[in-house]
Amino acid sequence: MKKWFVVVILASFLLFNHGTVSAQGSSYAVIDAENGRVLLGSNVDERLPIASLTKIWTAIVVIENSELDEQVIISREADYVEGSSIYVEEGKSYSVEYLLYGLMMQSGNDAATALAEHVGGSVEGFAKLMNEKANYYGLTQTYFTNPTGLHHPDHLSSAKDTAKMLQIAMKNETFKKIASTTQYNEGAHWRNKHRLLHLKNGAVAGKTGFTKVAGRTLATYYERGEKKFVVVTLNSSNDWNVHQGLADEIDRTYKLETVADDGNYKKSGVTIFLEDPIKMLLKKGEKKQIRHIVYLSRHSQSKRAVWHVFLNDEMVFAKLAERK
Repeated sequence: MKKWFVVVILASFLLFNHGTVSAQGSSYAVIDAENGRVLLGSNVDERLPIASLTKIWTAIVVIENSELDEQVIISREADYVEGSSIYVEEGKSYSVEYLLYGLMMQSGNDAATALAEHVGGSVEGFAKLMNEKANYYGLTQTYFTNPTGLHHPDHLSSAKDTAKMLQIAMKNETFKKIASTTQYNEGAHWRNKHRLLHLKNGAVAGKTGFTKVAGRTLATYYERGEKKFVVVTLNSSNDWNVHQGLADEIDRTYKLETVADDGNYKKSGVTIFLEDPIKMLLKKGEKKQIRHIVYLSRHSQSKRAVWHVFLNDEMVFAKLAERK
């Protein structure tokens, strides 16, 4: 009798733990939105599940490969996908724009699936587009298997890569408008799930996420005065407060500095033209440690040059310039 009882308890323990897989590892990264330089962080390159932060990349891939007024017919797969939903109905059609707002504000897995099928022909086809774009931008810690962020053992990224995803996406005006919307009242009444966007404390856009395996994940794009930076936490149970604390730390310790004005420069006997000034968030004393190296194209007829910025002998930023 005792032996039977021990076996039952052991079996129950194994079953329970198998069904409630918990998150492994945690990390955070704060990057300069001007250039992607890591300002603060811990385990910034550790590959972890990112849950619905995936939808940042889903949104920008959709925006770049479709028109907002295109109509999307909802498949059975999209209607019945698990997880968070905006409750679209199989067989009905919705605009790409409507689904994008539902994707970013309500984290709709049904919206993500429908958009992926519309743009990529299938979830698998769309994941291929996501990975191609990630490879193009050098997001070496990132691999996508789906547009939702639902758990898959190969669907991973890092805090640094995810922060860069938001940095890249925010350069697109359509994405910026959608990701920074706090209230939506066009055919639905949605309030953005990203709590910090409602506080008017510098958080202007972002995305929330959660799965049992990933834990809580959060990405926030901040604009505090002239300072623009991105905060990402992966598997942080206190993420709202952590993001505000990290944003305050950037405010206290970093200043936006111009390290190269726009205009003409003589480099290696050649005139180089910078169309825009180069600005960086720097701590006190770091500006003195900045140096610049310009690489000219090997082709004599080419007018392209690449302006590199180094800090403490580490290349932190590269910008295209024109050779006069």
